[in-house]
Amino acid sequence: MRRKILLLFSVVTMCCSLQVSAQNWAIKTNLVSDATASMNLGVEVALAQKWTLDLSGTYNPFTFSDNMKWKHWLVQPEFRYWLCRKFSGHFFALHLQTGEYNFGGIDFLPDFLGQNFSNLANRRFEGYFVGAGLGYGYAWALGKHWNLEAEIGIGGGYTWYDKFICRNCGRKLGSDERFYWGITKVELGIAYIF
Repeated sequence: MRRKILLLFSVVTMCCSLQVSAQNWAIKTNLVSDATASMNLGVEVALAQKWTLDLSGTYNPFTFSDNMKWKHWLVQPEFRYWLCRKFSGHFFALHLQTGEYNFGGIDFLPDFLGQNFSNLANRRFEGYFVGAGLGYGYAWALGKHWNLEAEIGIGGGYTWYDKFICRNCGRKLGSDERFYWGITKVELGIAYIF
């Protein structure tokens, strides 16, 4: 885990050192991730007049009441093409993602991932995933340095995981893998632009 955090820190530092002048980089948070009690941070850096690179990470180490788990980490680099000028207005994006998860004891989500992930209230899933997607978004200027961003992404992913009989201690039911097609990113975020 330390190596992953060190790698993420190195990439963010390298991206930030590319250009550190007015309106060329931003620090951001995704309010959708915040709503799920997942810590997150993003850094976006200008690469050209209409191109930026966004690198975001999310981490949730918590076990909630009744041993409910939504533990995960996610790293998501994204290239953005801005239609007018960087950090303002409409943009299109290409993102990649990878991460690890440990979900279980969740009885308030619909069966959005299909039969393989059914019964999250009484099962636990531990696994890894990789994916990619295309996104569309818009950034509204709230002030000289503040933006509100919204983005939706669609694409696909691949996951491989172990499944267990109960939320915390049950026997292993087996391993599985699957492809996913659908929503790969939802963001409503606040950005501070430097």
